[in-house]
Amino acid sequence: MENQLYPLKFKPILKDKIWGGTRIKSLLGIDFAPLPNCGEAWVLSGVEGNQTGIVNGYLSGNELNELVEIYMGDLVGDAVYERFGNEFPILVKFIDAADYLSIQVHPDDELAAKRNIGYGKSEMWYIMDADPGSTLISGFSRKIEKEAYIEHLNNKTLRDVLNEEKVERGDVFYMPAGRVHALGPGIFLAEIQQTSDTTYRIYDWDRVDSEGKSRELHIEEALDAIDFNVYDDYKAKYEAKQNGSVNLVTSPFFTTNLIKLDKALGKDYSELDSFVIYICVSGSVTLVHPGSTEPQVSLVQGEAVLIPATIDRIDIIPSSASEILEVYID
Repeated sequence: MENQLYPLKFKPILKDKIWGGTRIKSLLGIDFAPLPNCGEAWVLSGVEGNQTGIVNGYLSGNELNELVEIYMGDLVGDAVYERFGNEFPILVKFIDAADYLSIQVHPDDELAAKRNIGYGKSEMWYIMDADPGSTLISGFSRKIEKEAYIEHLNNKTLRDVLNEEKVERGDVFYMPAGRVHALGPGIFLAEIQQTSDTTYRIYDWDRVDSEGKSRELHIEEALDAIDFNVYDDYKAKYEAKQNGSVNLVTSPFFTTNLIKLDKALGKDYSELDSFVIYICVSGSVTLVHPGSTEPQVSLVQGEAVLIPATIDRIDIIPSSASEILEVYID
C-alpha cells in the first residue's frame, strides 16, 4: 500500500491579467496577493513551465508530468499514455472576467503540428457565476468570407458580425479550435481544455496597460485557424439530474459530465481506461477510496482532484448540496 496511487490535489498557479478581477479570492477563497488582480487560477496543469504540484500524500511536491513519466498508464490510462506520452493532456482553470477578454481563436491539432507548437486548443466553459446581462462572443452571426472579415477587422467593426450569447449560471459552451470567441465582463467560469497555451489574439478593444502599451496581436497567424462557418447552436443543451452524471460535452479531447448530489454517490470506473478529474463548482464533498494511503480526500469549490486510472471506485459524499464536473478521455 506504500506506493499505491491515490486521489491527487494540486497547488493552483495564479495569473495576473489586464481583464482580471477579485472573484478568485471572493468566490474560491484563493489569496492572489501580491498580484494586483487575478484573471486565472490554473488548478491542474501539465503545461511546460506551468505545471501544478501535488499537495497531498506521499507524492506531495512532485509536478504533474513527473508522475505521468513515472506511473504512465497507471496514472492516466494505457490508451491515454499511448496517445499523449509524458504530457498530461488536459488543463483545468478558473477564469474571472471583470472586463472583456480579447477576441481570439486557437489552432487545431493539425495547424499546431504544422507550426511545431504542440497540440491545438479546444476548450469548454461551465459558467459558475454571471452578473445580470452578461454576454460572451462565440463564433459568427452570419456566414462571412475571409476578405469581408479582414475588412471588418480593419474598420474595427468585427463585433457587428460576431455571435453574442447571454450568459447565466449553469450555462455550458464548447469552443472547438477555430471558433472565434471572447468572454465579456461579469463572468466567472471553470474551463477544461487541451494542454496548450497557444492563443491568437485578433482584437483587444484598443486597450493599453499601465505603461501605455497594447498587447501583441496575432492577426496573420489567426487567419488560417479561423472557422468562418455559422452554426445553429453555440450553447450546449443538457438537463441536470440529482445524484447522477449528466453529459455536458463529448469531444475527441475530453468528456465532461455534471454531477449534482445531495447524498452519497458511488462511481465505478472499472471499464474506463482513463484518469478522471473532479472539479468542484459548488459546495464541497469528501472522496472516499477505501484501502488507500489517502482513504479520504476533501474537495471544495475551486479545487480539482485527479483520480488515477488504477482506481476503479470512488464514493462521493457531499457535505451539503454540491456540484462537481467529471472529466475523462474516452
